[in-house]
Amino acid sequence: MADSKTKANELKDKGNVALQQGKLDDAVKFYTEAINFDSTNHVLYSNRSAAHATAGRYEEALKDAEKTVELKPDWGKGYSRKGAALSYLKRYTDALTAYKEGLKHDPNNQQLKEGIEEIESRSMGSNMFGNLLNDPSSFMKLSSDPRTKDYLSDPSYLAMLKELQSNPSALTKYMRDQSDPRLLTTLSVLLGVDIASAGPEDDNDVTMEEPPKAESPKRETKPKETPKQNNLSPEKQQAVEQKELGNEAYKGKNFAKALEHYNKAVQMDPTEMTFLNNIAAVYFEQKNYDECVKQCEKALEVGRENRADFKVMAKAYSRIGNSYFKLKDFQKSKYFFEKSLAEHRTPETRSRLSEVERIFKEEQRKAYVDPEKSLEEKNMGNDCFQKGDYPQALKHYTEALKRNPEDAKLYSNRAACYTKLAEFQLGLKDCEECIRLDPTFVKGYTRKAAVLIALKETAKAMNCYQKAMDLDPNCQEAIDGYRKCLMSSSSDPEEVRKRAMADPEVQAILRDPAMRMILEQMQDDPKALTDHLKNPQIAAKIQKLIESGLIAIR
Repeated sequence: MADSKTKANELKDKGNVALQQGKLDDAVKFYTEAINFDSTNHVLYSNRSAAHATAGRYEEALKDAEKTVELKPDWGKGYSRKGAALSYLKRYTDALTAYKEGLKHDPNNQQLKEGIEEIESRSMGSNMFGNLLNDPSSFMKLSSDPRTKDYLSDPSYLAMLKELQSNPSALTKYMRDQSDPRLLTTLSVLLGVDIASAGPEDDNDVTMEEPPKAESPKRETKPKETPKQNNLSPEKQQAVEQKELGNEAYKGKNFAKALEHYNKAVQMDPTEMTFLNNIAAVYFEQKNYDECVKQCEKALEVGRENRADFKVMAKAYSRIGNSYFKLKDFQKSKYFFEKSLAEHRTPETRSRLSEVERIFKEEQRKAYVDPEKSLEEKNMGNDCFQKGDYPQALKHYTEALKRNPEDAKLYSNRAACYTKLAEFQLGLKDCEECIRLDPTFVKGYTRKAAVLIALKETAKAMNCYQKAMDLDPNCQEAIDGYRKCLMSSSSDPEEVRKRAMADPEVQAILRDPAMRMILEQMQDDPKALTDHLKNPQIAAKIQKLIESGLIAIR
């Protein structure tokens, strides 16, 4: 048994080397042989999954990832492999499930978190609509609303809803290809927002951003107000009149007068929360945000006692959220915007909540920065890396980056971990961030070149080595790497050509009639290149062809 495991480990190491060198078929062969010696080793299936995925064999990658999870159900890496394979297969819902299941076992796994973020950003819109349709109360809303109840007798409408329930991503097709007007109406009813008109709501509450428009001084000619007045007691009638006077004063920026009228309205009718909401609006305009919050809280108390309309309740919560936003208390601001949306969803409040969440997240990130603790984590990561414990090193480097996200060398260190773990795309991403933060850091270029070689991007790797040599002409790693790339690229020109022609940017350059003429001219008269390189756009295209290996300048 011991000999079998030893042999399996030797073959695994060979597979890892082949994978890093981009020899994917060899890597799969070594991993498969290792599995024959140790079929219960989950790491072997995980590594073979990575090799299959890099080679574009996503079904095989998925099978190995599922076997990894079966053998080691508490290992986050297995779920990361599974989620990646499913994502490549465009099975985004299943991929999201895999990533989330992995986080249950490994809550700090950055790859799982990034996978979730990518998929959720892709499907946020369609999933929201799908969730709405699958809500048991949705059809009740549609059948009771006069705008949509007649639609339910139309088989084509029911077929559309059924498809969207089972496949929310079909929303894009209906919006783009069919432009069915019933879809917007359905969204309006389910969201509680009039998407079609997007007009202002009339809830008798003044608006901070856009005060009420002036009304005709002849009150007897306002037919809209008449039905409201008929069923009011004399006190409530007078309260409404005071509110209207307050609105006029508010519109004219006479806030002292507006407060006077609104307070009188409250005295005449203490059961109407709108008057208190209007008082809060005045204090908001006066930048007295603490008092604005107090008045909104009073309004909400009155509203709960008197069963106020949910839209008015939502406006009070939203105004509290805006006040705390101005006070830079983003945690409370976020809480009250969420409370507002629980009462009534409006595009404005959703937008404000998104803004607050972004700022709140950034504030938390900044508060977490601590260069000293970052250095401690970096040193622990270095120790783990030297011992060959790359997953643990990865955790330390990730924590170090959270503590000091502007340290370019940390991205380089983490890229080295990703490379050892055959996560080349993540390694490439870290290398690019490293170079962005410090364009003079030679190691950033040589490490990026190593990742590109693993991804079979030899021409791009040569370009990185060249940049490293430009910064440090004596960098032996760059000199050796460039020489190896040159030998590799010249050994199989047909393979280089096929890889280059698969690049859409290269295809576009070669389709350009002007570029074809320039390339022909370069063949007949190499000196003509000097003149063409004076044009930045042409120079960039020629550089792209050089990097792809299609042309060489001697």
